[in-house]
Amino acid sequence: MSGYHHGRDHSGDLDLDCGVVVVGSGSSGAVIACHLAEAGFDVIVVEEGGHTTPDEIARMRPSQTMRHLWREAGMTMAVGVRGSPMINVMMGRCVGGSSVMTGGVCFRIPEAVLREWRDDHGLSEFTPEALEACYADVEKVGHIAEVPVDMQSRSTALFAEGAAKLGHTVQPMRRNTHDCHGWSTCNFGCPRGAKMSVDRTYLPRAVSAGAAVHSDCLVDRVTRDRGRATGIEGRVLNGPDGSPGGKLTIRASRVVLAAGAYHTPLILQRSGVGKRSRQVGRNLTLHPAFRVMARFDEDVSGWRGSMQSAFSGDFEDEGIQLNSMFTPGGILAATMPGIGDAHRQRAMSVKNLAMFGANLHDDPGGVVTRGLGREPFVRYGMSRRDKSRIPRALQICADIFFAAGAREVFIPVLGFDGLDADAFKQLDLSRIPTGRLECTSQHPLGTARMGVDESTSVVNREGRCWELEELYVADGAAVPTSLGVNPQLAIMTLATRTAWNLRDKPI
Repeated sequence: MSGYHHGRDHSGDLDLDCGVVVVGSGSSGAVIACHLAEAGFDVIVVEEGGHTTPDEIARMRPSQTMRHLWREAGMTMAVGVRGSPMINVMMGRCVGGSSVMTGGVCFRIPEAVLREWRDDHGLSEFTPEALEACYADVEKVGHIAEVPVDMQSRSTALFAEGAAKLGHTVQPMRRNTHDCHGWSTCNFGCPRGAKMSVDRTYLPRAVSAGAAVHSDCLVDRVTRDRGRATGIEGRVLNGPDGSPGGKLTIRASRVVLAAGAYHTPLILQRSGVGKRSRQVGRNLTLHPAFRVMARFDEDVSGWRGSMQSAFSGDFEDEGIQLNSMFTPGGILAATMPGIGDAHRQRAMSVKNLAMFGANLHDDPGGVVTRGLGREPFVRYGMSRRDKSRIPRALQICADIFFAAGAREVFIPVLGFDGLDADAFKQLDLSRIPTGRLECTSQHPLGTARMGVDESTSVVNREGRCWELEELYVADGAAVPTSLGVNPQLAIMTLATRTAWNLRDKPI
C-alpha cells in the first residue's frame, strides 16, 4: 500500500513484498525511490527514524529537533586516535534523513576531485560533462540557487570585509531553498518550510507514484540466496519507548542501501558482504570542521540572515575551505567559555559575535565497526598532513576577523578564553595538541567506496556490490574520496545517476 506508514503504530510483525526496497529515506534513498517509483517499479522505503511532518518540525524548538530528529540527539562521536580530536558527527534520523537538518548548502563535485577519481581510481566516466544532466535534474527539483547578497548576515558581511582587506575573496553559496527569510535555524528544521529537503521534494513524488514509506523500521541485514539479494530483515520499532518489537521482513527483487556512511557498512557487515576486499567500513572521511568566533563592538545579530550564505575557496589548494555559518542564539550562548558569572557575561555578548567555519579536504582516516548496541563504533585518525592544516585554517579565520575590526576571537580549543590581537599573535597554534580541539562533522563518506577493482572497493562504478547481485549502495558510503565541499548535491547527483541506470534494468 502506498503512502506513509508509522512503524511505531503497527502491531506485531511487518511482512511485505515489493520489487525494490530502499533502506534509508535521506538524500540518496529519496532520489532512488522517486525515480524508480515513477518508472513503474513497486518501491518500499524503510527508515529507522520517525516521520515528523514539515509542519510539526516548524513548531519545534532547536532542543526538540535535536532530541527527536538527530541521531543520538546530536551526540554521535568519532573517537579520535593517534592524537586526533574527538569529532561530533551530526546526522539526521527521521524521514528525509540529514537533508532535513542540513544548512542546505549545495556544491557540485570539484573538477580536481573528479580528476582524482579518473586518474587514481579508474572511474573514467566521471567527468563534469557526463554528470551534467544529473546535476541539472537535482538542481531543478531542489530549487538550488545562489544566495542573494542581501540575505547575508552581518556576521558574514564582516568576515567578507576582513577578507577583502587581506586580498581574499568570499563568494555567494548555492542552497536548496525557496522563499528563504533568513532565520538561521536550518540545522534544526526550517520553520517556514523554505528548505527544499527531500521530505518536501522527492519523497512526496515517490509516494504519489505509488511508493510506500515505512518509518520506525530498523534494518539488520540483507537476505540472500545463491549470490543474489532477496530482501531485508530487521525489527519494527514498535516496542516500549520505541524499542525493537515486531520482526521486519521485506522480500524484494532488488535492494538499495541508502543508510549513510555510518550505517550502510554495518548492514553490509551483518550480511556477510565485504569479506573479499575487507574494505567495508574503512576509508571514512569526515571533512573535520572548526569554527572561529569573533566579538565586535557593534551589534552583529548574526542570526539575521541566511545561516550559510557565502564561502571562500581561496585555500582549496591547501585542503581548506571556509564557510559562513551561524546558529540560534541559545545554542551559541551555551558554547561560550567560562563557568558561573564568567559564562553568563560571555553568553550576554552573543549579539556581538560573528562566526565562520573551516573544513578540511581530509585523507581517509576512519574505520566503522560494529559496536555494543545499534550504533557503530567509529575511530578516526587524522593524517599528518591534515593535522598541519588545522593551525593554518584557524590562523586564516582569526586574521580575517581582526582585519574586520574584531576585539577578540574565540578559537575552538578546550579551556581557551577569548584572545585579543596581541594575545593571538603570541600564540603558537602549532604547539596546541590536536586532541584539545573542538571538532565537528556532518559529512561522513567513503565506507563502501566505489571502484573498478573488487579487491580495493565495495561497489562497482554503477553502485552494485561486487559480492551480491541486485544489491546496490547509493549513499555517501559509495563516494570514493573526500570532496572538500558539502556533499549533499554530490550524493543526490550520484544517486540520480544510479537511479537512471536502474530504471532501465529490469528485475
